[in-house]
Amino acid sequence: MIPRFYCPALDASAGVVTLPDAAAHHATRVLRLRSGDAVTLFDGNGEERRGVIETAGRDVTVAIQSSGPGIAEPALQITLVQSLPSGDKMDWVVQKAVELGVSAIQPVMARRSVVRLEGDRARKRVLHWQEVAISACEQCGRNTVPAILPLMELNQYLAREHKDDERRFLLDPVAGQRLRKMDRLTGRIALLIGPEGGFEEGEVDLARSLGFHSLQLGPRVLRTETAGLAALAAMMALWGDL
Repeated sequence: MIPRFYCPALDASAGVVTLPDAAAHHATRVLRLRSGDAVTLFDGNGEERRGVIETAGRDVTVAIQSSGPGIAEPALQITLVQSLPSGDKMDWVVQKAVELGVSAIQPVMARRSVVRLEGDRARKRVLHWQEVAISACEQCGRNTVPAILPLMELNQYLAREHKDDERRFLLDPVAGQRLRKMDRLTGRIALLIGPEGGFEEGEVDLARSLGFHSLQLGPRVLRTETAGLAALAAMMALWGDL
């Protein structure tokens, strides 16, 4: 597999591109790439450039040979609204969701969320998750990096204005509606996932009053870090591009 590197300032007209410091370090110190090795660069907004390493010294430059849009994004635009899990589980959720084709990830804190982050700590974690998303794009072949939106309280997220064309779902292990019995979904979807201890009843009621429909995946109760990814994979398999 040809190594891929994220270059957010990729110039469409440039014949030679200098890799950002982090990408250059990874190329030469981790992957041990040398002059003449093939690489792919992408800007995070859908475009990619293919070329070969020209110099591999203090600066790493790539001679561009071809360009193109690369892999198309899924027509099903799913925002994963993930209640903040404990430990480093969110890193795993972000990584796998990006691989599965998520369009954006909205981290939220429900009342039963074990982890609480505010201020600089919250901002630093969001930046870290964005880096995880970039790394996942480098690995899986995506050229559009999904946005990791600012962390907010669940009630704050629910109360904000939602897009009129967005279909909204709340995963609920006791819901009557099952995914496999639903009509085909298209366009924008918001998928709300509860914390380790589940949503409080008032949170579920509020979500339903604001247009979220309860949805059940199957008879088993899934962990918070499993539920959203399972639903995302199932939706992409049914109506997306998996």
